[in-house]
Amino acid sequence: MQDKAAFTPPNMWLAVLALSLATFMQVLDSTIANVALPTIAGNLGVSADQGTWVITSFAVCNAIALPLTGWFTRRFGQLKLFIGSVAMFTLTSFLCGFAHSMTELIIFRAMQGFFAGPMFPMCQTLLLVIFPSSKRSMALALLSMVTVVAPIVGPITGGWITDNYSWPWIFYINVPIGIFAAIVVWTQMREREETTTHAPIDYIGIALLVLGVGLLQVVLDKGNDLDWFASSHIIIMSVISAISLVSFVIWELGERHPIVNLRLFKDRNFAIGTLSLTLGYAAFFAINIILPQWLQTQMGYTAIWAGLAAAPMGILPLMMTPIIGRYANKFDLRILASLSFLTMGASCLIRAQFNTDVDFRTIAEVQLFMGIGVAFFFMPITTIVLSNLNGAQVAEGSGLATFFRVLGGSFASSLTTWIWSRREVFHHANLTESVSTYNPAAVDYLHKIGGATQQHMAAIDRTIEQQAYMMSTIDYFWILGWGFMALIVVIWFARPPFSRSGPPGAPAAGH
Repeated sequence: MQDKAAFTPPNMWLAVLALSLATFMQVLDSTIANVALPTIAGNLGVSADQGTWVITSFAVCNAIALPLTGWFTRRFGQLKLFIGSVAMFTLTSFLCGFAHSMTELIIFRAMQGFFAGPMFPMCQTLLLVIFPSSKRSMALALLSMVTVVAPIVGPITGGWITDNYSWPWIFYINVPIGIFAAIVVWTQMREREETTTHAPIDYIGIALLVLGVGLLQVVLDKGNDLDWFASSHIIIMSVISAISLVSFVIWELGERHPIVNLRLFKDRNFAIGTLSLTLGYAAFFAINIILPQWLQTQMGYTAIWAGLAAAPMGILPLMMTPIIGRYANKFDLRILASLSFLTMGASCLIRAQFNTDVDFRTIAEVQLFMGIGVAFFFMPITTIVLSNLNGAQVAEGSGLATFFRVLGGSFASSLTTWIWSRREVFHHANLTESVSTYNPAAVDYLHKIGGATQQHMAAIDRTIEQQAYMMSTIDYFWILGWGFMALIVVIWFARPPFSRSGPPGAPAAGH
């Protein structure tokens, strides 16, 4: 009988292509709808605030599904779970495009987010299965390339489709890709044997997880809109979420058949790797939020040009990832991860030197430089995360690490906007104090432009606002830069060896 842990599909690269396309589609969909929100809200006759639930509903259900991936895998098997997730994601994508009201769209987006949850962890697991142990780092490098490129392509593609066609097509484009991926992966891997178990369902664990994670995600998505803890709704949801999550951890650690295997955190490499992945991705995600936002709101860039300024970040990962995947196992992965944090941190500190005269080329060149760090980020850290896991633990660990990575992105999304706006208010107040009759320079400037007329004062206020946002942006890049540097220390708490001596079903090296 063929060893279920070591499987070679009839056409390796066709299987890899289909798995990669499915993952690309899923990661792309998490960002592609963002730029189309104003159009969607307008066409469906709702306010822009109501339109944001298109994003929130997807994020909430995606966050709930990710930790459940391990249990789904044990119950249904890796291949069936992947095919089922892709098929239902494709169907709900079609329904999103077909929606005639905001209520329908939000419901279908929630379903789409839930079915998207297992897709990335399962793709990761299946790639580790079909690649020989000597080339497993190549599989993770390939997946990291998809993870980097898709969020860059998403906003640009979404904007182009919305401008040139209509918003439903940002969902319809998933249909042919999903059908192709599901059919090809099934035909290539259906001969692989899998073992499933039918353990009792942990209903209490599921209820606590849904309540805790669901409300936490809503708090993170809606916190800025509702002014955080100035809102009684945010306070109530935060308290319920905190109680639910603490209860969930206590319950799962004592449960014989837990819905989420939190005992994985006893493994040093999994814990350190997941912490580094979560914080590193949060900082990386923050850059992708604050840079386009600053360029569009303060520097006069259109959405497309802001996307083009950010896009060079994906060039070097495309070129370097295959090389890194091939030779990474010859190096201590902590060195590669440290190089990633050092480069991305340095890029942030360079941006902290920007001013309002910075040109497109300079911004793009720094993005290109940061691509070196991005290329070394996902593969080494993911390998460290999974290095001591075996058998079913690979799918469980992948789902749990992906959950924390996505949660890190959600925290970054909320905190970035909040910190950025708060620091702008602080700098705006300080700069405004200088514009008074007691400041000779201010008096002289007003005299030169024709006096303190209402028109001139409005122009000065706009200049102050632009400078305040510039200073706030600089502050945030300083924080991100030194945050990346601190992660260099964290990753060195991981303990080698990080490479497996056998297939995913075999004991990991060093155990």
